[in-house]
Amino acid sequence: MGRPRNHPIMEFPDIPTMLPDMRSRLWRFFVGSICAVFLLFNLSACGAANEPPRQQLLQALSLQIQLTQAAISRSLELPDSSGTPTVSRVRVENQEAIQIGEQLGMKVSGRFDWQLPGDRMQVDSPFEIYMERGERGESWRLARPGGSGDGFRQDWLTYPLPVS
Repeated sequence: MGRPRNHPIMEFPDIPTMLPDMRSRLWRFFVGSICAVFLLFNLSACGAANEPPRQQLLQALSLQIQLTQAAISRSLELPDSSGTPTVSRVRVENQEAIQIGEQLGMKVSGRFDWQLPGDRMQVDSPFEIYMERGERGESWRLARPGGSGDGFRQDWLTYPLPVS
């Protein structure tokens, strides 16, 4: 039997020659991780800052229904319906940043369920709503197209929403 032979399995690589390769791999991993975290933080911060809060979107949809009901009642010479409609199950499908007059705003579209006070029927409807951001960025307003005074630019009617 004799001495064991020198097999490749039993050979150990030279540790000092492995270190530069491990350092470069570790450095690439570290830089890649920092870049990924940086991008993730910036992308999530941009989206959240421009979107209207969910509660304000619900209030804007409710106000939109109230304004539409009031316009229909006036045109049909009916008494105004009283009460606030119930808005639920809002599904946002698209959001787009737009300019509303001099302010930054959002065009939000999707579907929602709503119900008039005293009515048993709940309605599932599509929506497209415009919301204008407040001057200091702390509040939102419902914005509705109001024609064009000069024939070139869109005029807007805005309605404040309660800050929640």
